[in-house]
Amino acid sequence: MNNPTKKNSSTRIDLANRLFFRLYQCTNMLHKTGTRAVEEEGLTTQQWAVLGALSRPSASGGMSVGDLAKYLKVSRQNLSGLLGRMERDGNIELVTSSVDRRSKNISMTSRGRHTWETAALPKIRNYYEAALIDFSTDDLTHTLHYLLKLLSNMEKIDKVED
Repeated sequence: MNNPTKKNSSTRIDLANRLFFRLYQCTNMLHKTGTRAVEEEGLTTQQWAVLGALSRPSASGGMSVGDLAKYLKVSRQNLSGLLGRMERDGNIELVTSSVDRRSKNISMTSRGRHTWETAALPKIRNYYEAALIDFSTDDLTHTLHYLLKLLSNMEKIDKVED
């Protein structure tokens, strides 16, 4: 006799595999095509993410390296080289924290703000429009909802493994 639970489980695993593989492909394409969209400004998608994080009103006074790593969901080690290149290019500055001398505070420089607001953002908006050309507002809302749900579940896994 057929076991419907096993079939449903197998179907769910097959769908999960396809979903995560498509997320992997989307991530790779975002890095490839997104970087192409902002490369004239000397940026990569990772640098775009850092400038985006630092451009938020809540980060107007800068952010600690640890807080930025948590926000971007990356390790401090992965962020270190990226921040070094961005500081070298004049888009950010790293300042020793007055509260904790072992900690660095990151803020966008005036050059970084110009790069972000004047040069990169118009190209990023064009990129979004091209990538989402046939998405309705409802499509975007539902996609965001499900990605946030997935992210929340992954964060729970991450906490268990720490």
